[in-house]
Amino acid sequence: MVKPLRLRQLLRLVWFRDYLLGVSEILDVEHTPGGAVLMDGNRLRDALVAELNGRITELGNPAVCLATVLVGDDKPSQIYVRNKRRKAEEAGMQSRHVELPGDVSQQELEAAVLGLASDPTVHGILVQLPLPDGLDAERVLDLLPPEKDVDGLTERSMGRLVRGRDGHVPCTPLGVMRLLERYQIATAGRSAVVIGRSTLVGLPQVLLLGRKGCDATPTLAHSRTADLAAVCREADIIVAAAGIAGLVTADFVKPGAAVLDVGISRTADGIQGDVDFDSVQAVAGAITPMPGGTGPMTIACLLENTFHAARMQGVFSVA
Repeated sequence: MVKPLRLRQLLRLVWFRDYLLGVSEILDVEHTPGGAVLMDGNRLRDALVAELNGRITELGNPAVCLATVLVGDDKPSQIYVRNKRRKAEEAGMQSRHVELPGDVSQQELEAAVLGLASDPTVHGILVQLPLPDGLDAERVLDLLPPEKDVDGLTERSMGRLVRGRDGHVPCTPLGVMRLLERYQIATAGRSAVVIGRSTLVGLPQVLLLGRKGCDATPTLAHSRTADLAAVCREADIIVAAAGIAGLVTADFVKPGAAVLDVGISRTADGIQGDVDFDSVQAVAGAITPMPGGTGPMTIACLLENTFHAARMQGVFSVA
């Protein structure tokens, strides 16, 4: 027996019908218990990795190489790097790994990165952060040529993004954009609020949402924004990247809005996102889970950037 929809649910679904472009073309869309579209980052990551594999195969399997640099024995970092290398191989890419002890000197670390930067067979370089205490990450990142900065972390990559030049976009904000695109969330003329002003997520996210082709009207908010909930309630799209567990509740979200959770906090109850998923999924039109939402997309976009890095370095050309 089909359970009748409450008026609030019906209004949200009618509003979201118009909010999604061509929702019928999205295959196997899952919904939360409250009726929101679940933007599944794991599923989309795997689809994008398979697409990259197909593109590389069509190009005749050119050697596309991602190099990873890991310093120390931090367990989460080891897991992150291992997952990135595994997905690179699934995409049909080569993976080169440099692992250094936690007591490595700044000079030794820089020499290792410079060796990769000058190697023409290496197309993308990822230095896993954070580095152990005593090492200057900025000095290391400054050694990366913009063409090989597939994490999009350097000031030259940010400058290219601002100027609209060919370069690499930070992976997490790019992952948010891919989720919006693949789940066909309308952005043109829509209001977007980005909570968080970091150079890794918040600032590039605002640039991506506002640039030509996306055409959203973004607002940059943060933990000190006056009446943050009221600001968010005006938004069609909310990207939560403040790093404050459970910050965004149902009170922040207007019916039908798309909510993407980027924030990660380690609490006594484990890893939590910025969004109170249980309450928000009953109001939102679309929502990412945590985990399994924006996190997997970061890996997918790292590989997308690596593919384009090889193109930028003349390994192949794409029409």
